[in-house]
Amino acid sequence: MFANKVVLVTGGSSGIGAATVELFAKEGASVAFVGRNETRLEEVAKKCEQYGAATLVIKADVSKEEEAKTVVQRTVDKFGKLDVLVNNAGILRHATVTDPKFLENFDEIMNTNLRPVVLLSSLAIPHLIASKGNIVNVSSVLATWIKIPGTISYCMSKAAMDHFTRGAATELAPHGVRVNSINPGPVLTDIAANADMPKDLNQDNIVEKLTALGRFSESEEIAELILYLARARSVTGSCYLIDNGMYLK
Repeated sequence: MFANKVVLVTGGSSGIGAATVELFAKEGASVAFVGRNETRLEEVAKKCEQYGAATLVIKADVSKEEEAKTVVQRTVDKFGKLDVLVNNAGILRHATVTDPKFLENFDEIMNTNLRPVVLLSSLAIPHLIASKGNIVNVSSVLATWIKIPGTISYCMSKAAMDHFTRGAATELAPHGVRVNSINPGPVLTDIAANADMPKDLNQDNIVEKLTALGRFSESEEIAELILYLARARSVTGSCYLIDNGMYLK
């Protein structure tokens, strides 16, 4: 299905991003992927080599515009086109609205979770129109489910991402370009471990108390849904929950 297709994945050095890169490579795609940790990026590239996939490792911090704005062009320069953009890079940082550092928290999260999505999508759109390609944004169940203290900025970034998804899907549909998002609940990645969450809000407690199925998702499960949306020709403007029933609680 993805032979002769070119896929660009941000946040591709670990977790959901790394699993997504490997799955697209397994399906025959040429894959460009972006991250800050060069060692981890190279490890992902080695995994892709076993499938004979062509890869492009891009060490960049998408929260820095001067680095982010080169990513799409480097991909097109290498492979000649772009078929799928997966906006996956993101961070979670804990701060309540009463925290003196709340605005700093807000800016950091928006500059990583939201602005690069808009920037990279804008830069990719001409190439996606040419290829009749699509965008998959990695959002969160927290776009609409706000019950965890200290995650307001993160929730806002994902709510805005979902609105961007629907708006971009509406405007790009006449050009044959689809835009969708996936909205995971807790996933076995290091995002929460790096978020300075209070001990009573660690992932184990969240899974036990706040998911109907009482489990984490694996990164590979999320990657499979990304792959599905990348090839689902009749789906656009959708925000797919994959949250182990977190929204039900």
